Amino acid sequence: MSYCLNPNCPNPENLTCSDKCQACGSSLLLRDRYRVLKALGQGGFGATFIARDEVLPGQPSCVIKQLRPTATAPHVLEMARELFEREAVTLGKIGNHPQVPRLLDYFESGEQFYLVQEYISGATLQQEVKAKGQCSETSVKEFLTDILPLLQYIHSQKVIHRDIKPANLIRRAQDSRLVLIDFGAVKNQVSQTLALRSGQTALTAYAIGTPGFAPPEQMAMRPVYSSDIYALGVTCIYLLTAKSPKDLDYNPTTGEMMWEHLVQVSPHLSGVIRKMLEVSVRSRFQSADEVLKALEMEPYLQDLEKGMVSRPVDVTKKGSGKRFEDSGILNNHASVGFSSGGVAQVAAAIRARRAKLVEATASGNQRSTVSKLATWNQESTNATSGSKSQSVRQFNTEGLLSAYTKGRRDFASYNLALLNLQGIDLSEANFHASVLERANLQGSNLYNSDFGRASLNRANLKDANLNKAYLSHADLEGADLRGADLSYAYLNHANLRGANLCGANLTGAKVSDEQLVLAKTNWMTVRPNGKRGLL
Repeated sequence: MSYCLNPNCPNPENLTCSDKCQACGSSLLLRDRYRVLKALGQGGFGATFIARDEVLPGQPSCVIKQLRPTATAPHVLEMARELFEREAVTLGKIGNHPQVPRLLDYFESGEQFYLVQEYISGATLQQEVKAKGQCSETSVKEFLTDILPLLQYIHSQKVIHRDIKPANLIRRAQDSRLVLIDFGAVKNQVSQTLALRSGQTALTAYAIGTPGFAPPEQMAMRPVYSSDIYALGVTCIYLLTAKSPKDLDYNPTTGEMMWEHLVQVSPHLSGVIRKMLEVSVRSRFQSADEVLKALEMEPYLQDLEKGMVSRPVDVTKKGSGKRFEDSGILNNHASVGFSSGGVAQVAAAIRARRAKLVEATASGNQRSTVSKLATWNQESTNATSGSKSQSVRQFNTEGLLSAYTKGRRDFASYNLALLNLQGIDLSEANFHASVLERANLQGSNLYNSDFGRASLNRANLKDANLNKAYLSHADLEGADLRGADLSYAYLNHANLRGANLCGANLTGAKVSDEQLVLAKTNWMTVRPNGKRGLL
């Protein structure tokens, strides 16, 4: 079918082979190259169509936006044209990012303005949720880990999107990457100097955004970078609850969205989302990088910080600072207590110490990672509470299975090394930062489970179902993954050195070629692109 772009055409649908509209006589080949196939949607300021570029080889699909405001008042036309031009400028500026549609053309024809951009094949997050229902905590973590670096890039270009929502996020069919679309509401040329001086950016000309997703300052025409973070937080709630903001209740006193009673998520993720949704701009995360760092903060570090805040350590007392000094955590900080800023420094130091322990293991240190983690945990606990000993949280096989059967799903930061869990259903469980070294998980159902930063060194995962599992920063060195289903698993930054991936299915998995060259593969391995064979 050929579609007529004349806004006043009474019957825009025509035969594919037609050159002229049979209803109004308008040309059906825009700029002598673009043949519009069908309408995709109509907004307040423009209409969107899918088209075919008949000049390029293969006649690839593209998206055409036509400036078509629903009102004809002069100020509305001026606003529509400004937003239209702004979208073209922004796409031309940032459209070289793989998660942003590329700008292909921008022109005026027949007193109409047109914008041509790359066509993204796939379903929006809104369509996914309507088809499949609410998402798991692991899926939301993957979503944030995928979209936050993009948001960081957009903000580095001094651009505020101002309309982040599920309908504007498409999961690209070819690689399952999320693509952010509809930059028609962006605010660019943000003055950070003004923002720092006055606490806000300059007034925008129009209050733009989707009610419920846009924060108060944006609706008051004062958007800042963290306005996008608020909208991203609301999007997370939509994914977790399958409810739009208008279907949720709000606290009549504070105006805050009430959602936590509708979901079952870890306190860690709940806390991150709450801070993304702070009504006060000052209390909200200020950058995408801050959110990423908060997501990577292990649950046991949060417990440590809470303990420090509630029970400040008096390092002036004899012996109280000794253990921290021996651990390399405190240095020349005698006679000081722990403020919230000091807590963050201690947490960072502990992470650095833990990283050194992992490096020591890799270089041939004879102590196992399990015993090192136990020592590290004991030292940290002794330092904060003054106790003489504290064992690592553990489960035996029977205890773990009993807890899971009773509905428990959170096993973060536990020592589960050497457990025999062969053929067990542990789907959608949280093993974040847990130790599972040499654990037998052969044939187990680990669908959608969280193994972020977990140690799976030499674990037996043969024929395991790890579909959509979250394995970011996990240590899989020497693990047996023969025949495992890793389709659409998130393996970014995972250590795959010496891992056996012969016959494993990595279709749609988030993993780099650099990671895979360190692993063992064979002609039966299904690569992320869906093809079998060696890299």
